[in-house]
Order: sequence, then C-alpha cells, then structure tokens
Amino acid sequence: MTTPAIDIAPPQTTTDIEFIVVNDEELERPYRVIIENDDVTPMEFVILVLLTIFELPIEHAEAIMLEAHHRGEALVTTLPYEEARERVYQAHSVARAANYPLSFYLEPDNM
Repeated sequence: MTTPAIDIAPPQTTTDIEFIVVNDEELERPYRVIIENDDVTPMEFVILVLLTIFELPIEHAEAIMLEAHHRGEALVTTLPYEEARERVYQAHSVARAANYPLSFYLEPDNM
C-alpha cells in the first residue's frame, strides 16, 4: 500500500490590490450623487429611498424620480465625498435587500 503524496507548498497565486490614497482636501471636495433609471424598481420605492436616505423633501424626491425616469438619470444632491459614498452605499444596500437594481453613482462636482 502506498501513501498518497501531500503537497505542502504554499499556493502560487497572487492577488493584485490597488489602494487609492485620498487626502483630506479630496475627501471634503463636493461630489454629485446621480441616480440611474431602471425598469424594475417601483417609483414609490425610489421616492422612499430619496426621502429617507438622502433626506430630501417629498416634492424634490418626486421631481428627481421623474427626471431619472424620463432622462435616464438625475442629480440627487451634492455632498462631501465620504458622506456621498456612505449614502449611496446605504441606498444600494436597501435596494438589494428589497431585490431592486436601483443604482446611484458619484462624480466630482466641477464647480
């Protein structure tokens, strides 16, 4: 009876990780939060996210939802990077938990 060979060498894989270092000035720079239209997420759900996560007045939330619906995307708000990123993360988390593809993205505000 032969004993099977055991390979004890470490795995030969590498993982590339890219770190982006941002200074305090960049973190405070304003970023635009953009909502993208999709054909699945109900309008009422979009308005609810805009009201609760982005803390918009109802009239503004409805107008943004309609603009995204008709034009494909709309400006939600402009915030410092960290706050904008956190709110987009919260919005995506709530949408995914409800099985909706609601999507937002950030872009620098070129004032």
